[in-house]
Amino acid sequence: MAVAMRMSRGGSKKRPYYKIVIADVRAPRDGKFIERIGSYNPLLAKDDEKRVVLDTERAKHWLENGAQPSDRVARFLDAAGLLKREARNNPNKGKPGEKATERLEEKAEKAAAAEEAAKEAAAAPAEEAPAEEAPAAEEAPATEEAAPAEEAPAEEKSEG
Repeated sequence: MAVAMRMSRGGSKKRPYYKIVIADVRAPRDGKFIERIGSYNPLLAKDDEKRVVLDTERAKHWLENGAQPSDRVARFLDAAGLLKREARNNPNKGKPGEKATERLEEKAEKAAAAEEAAKEAAAAPAEEAPAEEAPAAEEAPATEEAAPAEEAPAEEKSEG
């Protein structure tokens, strides 16, 4: 007889509660089982010790006798240290593609260049501050002279 370690659902609608059971693979999910070895309450916090309750000695016994755990029960057994479960997800699937990686590198280079420029600008103004003020003073009168020249043609067009 093929035996499985799986979960049997209980609880009311939208309030699940699972029993971890040993059952014949042909038996229905919530039907007849051989032995109950634990429980799982997904409504409790992940760090709560009562979220997963497992009789490790009986689980070890049934594993030795050939019981095949379901994916979720295998995860619980791995957390308890009874079974080594390999990760099923592809770790490379969540990594960004080539173009996204290039964009991130470009963005990092621009940020580094801007940071270096900011450091240079912070160090340079202390030395060059008097030199920068003189040209700014010379440019100001030039812009004032240019402004009246531009206004005069505008007045002539409106009069004519």
